[in-house]
Amino acid sequence: MNISKSDIVESTAGRDQGRFFFVLETDGMYATIADGKIRKLEHPKRKKLKHLRLAARSDSRVAEKLRQGDAVLNSELRKALAIFGQEFNSQNQGGE
Repeated sequence: MNISKSDIVESTAGRDQGRFFFVLETDGMYATIADGKIRKLEHPKRKKLKHLRLAARSDSRVAEKLRQGDAVLNSELRKALAIFGQEFNSQNQGGE
């Protein structure tokens, strides 16, 4: 499990358990995450990597902007995660 910048992760522990986030930064044991709604870019959450599960390596426009260090809006994070959440749920609820 190698989580890196711009990946989409799912929280596996805490109050935010089950929510999806974009990874903004990583260091040895921690990742800085934001979803644009509860955890905005101005106040991201610092969370241990062991409490995160890699959901997807995103190739969306938002992920590309994060990788390049360009400015990203909270609304862009929300929209990208909403689209990912819909696809994720449709795959896991009988989209076989």
